[in-house]
Amino acid sequence: MSAPAKAFRVGIVGGTGYTGVELLRLLVNHPQVEIAAITSRSEEGTRVDDMFPSLRGHLDLAFSVPDVKQLAQLDLVFFATPHNVAMRMMPELMAAGVRVVDLSADFRLRDAQLWSQWYGETHSCPELLAQAVYGLPERNREAIASAQLVACPGCYPTAIQLGFLPLLENNLVENSPLIASAGSGVSGAGRQAKVPMLLAEASESFKAYGAAGHRHLPEIEQGLSDMAADPVSVTFVPHLVPMIRGIHATLYGQLRDTSLSLEDMQALYEERFADEPFVDVMPLGSHPETRFVKGANHCRIALHRPQGRNTVVVLSVIDNLVKGASGQAVQNMNIMLGLPERAGLEGAALLP
Repeated sequence: MSAPAKAFRVGIVGGTGYTGVELLRLLVNHPQVEIAAITSRSEEGTRVDDMFPSLRGHLDLAFSVPDVKQLAQLDLVFFATPHNVAMRMMPELMAAGVRVVDLSADFRLRDAQLWSQWYGETHSCPELLAQAVYGLPERNREAIASAQLVACPGCYPTAIQLGFLPLLENNLVENSPLIASAGSGVSGAGRQAKVPMLLAEASESFKAYGAAGHRHLPEIEQGLSDMAADPVSVTFVPHLVPMIRGIHATLYGQLRDTSLSLEDMQALYEERFADEPFVDVMPLGSHPETRFVKGANHCRIALHRPQGRNTVVVLSVIDNLVKGASGQAVQNMNIMLGLPERAGLEGAALLP
């Protein structure tokens, strides 16, 4: 008996990077999705499983040049491209009625001038920024379900926003200063040749970067300000960690009410995320590790209050390529297409 036809046909624009191949890894096992197109201008005609032998036996496709007419025939299109690519194709796709999940930074910020300030060029379709829905399901699930264009959050912003979310929604910490110190594996820099990412450069070393200002900062502050319903300022310092995958965010906030106990905050977090399939609030005293989420679409969170003082410390870990990128993109797709939110994302984390 032949297998039943899958319900939805999707395409990926920009399939040769780490987020592209991670999308492929997740989607080839999705029970209701068929990958119908995957594009790369530089690799046109190359079989996907020649470039990524890990997909041999799972996918019978070659890379093609992006064609809006072809993409317009699909149910949904992912953009796994660097910034400034999606925005150049988006007006035509939107006019054709295609639903899109964009993993790049092109539509994450609502302010076109702010986007230009951080990305060093003029946004080519600022009129679509207001139409884009920010794809953090734990905040925007209802809006995502009816959206045509979803801007998938960045990796650092995902870990940081989920970690702070219950505190800000309930006005429990001062809006300034919030501090986020976060480390990422080298895959966060993308799949391209860069001297600082070479094994001999990154291995057995640990460094901060972007301390004076990182492109994810305005996205983080925008999302946290929405949660607080008031402007929020963040000191954000990212670090490069000598590992392939993972983000660990250590978050600091000053409590408004010093009588609030750590146990009360734990109960608040557990209640807020009780129905969230991909957020796990760990028991008090826990120290989540990046290996607890490697390859999985989960964010694991733990709370601490050092010496019982006025600072609450939140530890938040994700896999930067899954919950921080492609897994969250699939989660958004599931919501947009009315599929079970866990579909294609049931896998447990990898150990060791």
